[in-house]
Amino acid sequence: MNDSERLVIAGFGGQGVMLMGQILAQAATNENLETVWIPSYGPESRGGTANCFVTISKTEINAPVVTQSDTLIAMNQPSLEKFESKVKTGGRVLVNASLVKDHTFREDIEVFNIPVNDIALELGNLKVANMIMLGAYIGASKVFKPEALETVFKQKFTGNKAKLLDLNKQALLRGMKEVS
Repeated sequence: MNDSERLVIAGFGGQGVMLMGQILAQAATNENLETVWIPSYGPESRGGTANCFVTISKTEINAPVVTQSDTLIAMNQPSLEKFESKVKTGGRVLVNASLVKDHTFREDIEVFNIPVNDIALELGNLKVANMIMLGAYIGASKVFKPEALETVFKQKFTGNKAKLLDLNKQALLRGMKEVS
């Protein structure tokens, strides 16, 4: 990571977009970095695109709203279409290739097509598609080491959710493997 990373995470409601943002923000806090997580709720959560903005920085964050991102994580076609133009030149786009089939990408960005839904089904649970994508993001960006996210997993997946810890770790590592 340079001095900061500005990220847009977008998808359909229910794809775990907000959780991905929360995990990254918590990992940043745990690593003593500055961070802002801004969720976007409202009519978009009813079947349209849901999204959040995450800024991770080594210095104080003066402008929390992400107008131009370093990275876009697009979990579906509408999200890609809505936010691709806001990725800066030289930025990266991680796309759920299970749901985005035919798209002509800009020439000035790095694109990672990861079939996260297909991989999640291979792992036996479609709900870990977001953790596969999160792993791909960590692998592509190197913003955090996997251990930083595993620490957050232990904080998040407690009680009844503790049984999901191993599956989510497996999904994270699988996603990292997809971009290496």
